[in-house]
Amino acid sequence: MKKASTKTTDLDIPVLQREQLGHGVRGKYHKRFLQDSNVVVLQPHIQKAFPTSEAVNKALAHMLAFAKEAQGLTNKAKATTRKRMPA
Repeated sequence: MKKASTKTTDLDIPVLQREQLGHGVRGKYHKRFLQDSNVVVLQPHIQKAFPTSEAVNKALAHMLAFAKEAQGLTNKAKATTRKRMPA
């Protein structure tokens, strides 16, 4: 004798109306979001200089490009030095 199947089908799941679900809570996961997200808090005088996240990102991108270029220049200077051959 076979056992009865315990799989649930679409017919077993009740269809709920919006009124049966209850009311949502605004900001329920706000604290968790702030903890898990990558948020940087700027000091007030820096915030005045960079009012939007786009301005901050642009300034940081320029700074990173400048640092990489400067590092590349110093690495090239070291690489081009050659030892003199004895005559």
